[in-house]
Amino acid sequence: MSLTESPAGVRSESAHISPRWMRIVLKLAGVYNLLWGSWVVFFPTLSFALSGMQKPEVPLAYPQLWQCIGMIVGVYGIGYWLASRDPIRHWPIVLVGFLGKIFGPIGYVDGAIKGDLPWSTGWTNLFNDVIWWVPFALILRAAFERWRSESEAAPPKPVTEAMASARTSTGESLATLSQRQKLLVVFLRHTGCTFCQEALIELRQVRDHFAKLGDSAPQIVLVHLGQVHQGQATFARAGLDDLPQISDPDAELYRSFGLARGTLGQLFGWRSFVRGWEVVRKHGKGIGPLVGDGFRMPGIFWVEDGKIVKAFRHQTASDRPDYAAFMDCPTPKIDESELAAKG
Repeated sequence: MSLTESPAGVRSESAHISPRWMRIVLKLAGVYNLLWGSWVVFFPTLSFALSGMQKPEVPLAYPQLWQCIGMIVGVYGIGYWLASRDPIRHWPIVLVGFLGKIFGPIGYVDGAIKGDLPWSTGWTNLFNDVIWWVPFALILRAAFERWRSESEAAPPKPVTEAMASARTSTGESLATLSQRQKLLVVFLRHTGCTFCQEALIELRQVRDHFAKLGDSAPQIVLVHLGQVHQGQATFARAGLDDLPQISDPDAELYRSFGLARGTLGQLFGWRSFVRGWEVVRKHGKGIGPLVGDGFRMPGIFWVEDGKIVKAFRHQTASDRPDYAAFMDCPTPKIDESELAAKG
């Protein structure tokens, strides 16, 4: 989140403070956890019975274990109270608590289905975990959005300047290369992304198609977020190491071309989830190691004579552009079985 400025040019600290409702939520969570944890620690037999887990024929054999759970819950309460000073800044504490509130009910449901836990204990999970899901998730979302906006605070270079300074693996700048022939500049997601791997498989066939078009064919240029050696290794495995490449680990060229970090919906929305599963089934390409900025969005650009002629900026991570049609070239017939075999 950008800093606000007073008329005198002094940046205001108020821009850093989390909304009041977030601070209240974490204070309430802290008080609740401390009270519940203290109840369990000081009255283990009573609290265990009232939780619904006590069986008349089976007394609480090891109250110390139940008290230990109460102690852990109480310690979480201290963390929430301290984090309430600025929940967005202290988002790791919120994340740890959120994960506990997700996995706790999962474990409870599993135990109840197996008959190890009575369903009557569900009210404990309701108040300890479920009612906090939405506010904790909203705090984490706000923290992500602040980080996303702060990381983009510095203005990018003008695109003409960026193209002049961006060096390809051939030693020429992107601007110089575009003077000789039209370019299809492909900005990839991080190379561990399922959709990046799908794009590399399709670009191999598109490159072969372009090679049949003669001198009028576009030249594909690959821009990636890894270091030079990481890009070389990735493209060699994909059979694309003959194409010019640009390493852009700081995403400077991405930003100059208007490719920002994606929102949670763009990156992890339902459509991307379904498409990702399709790619895994079709090509056997799952999620690989994270190389570069995992939140940066991809895009493709027609660049000629140092200018952007046409642009396609992905609206979701799973968008699948038609590369040939984008460059006003005849569209090759994509052999899906061949792609799957080569993938």
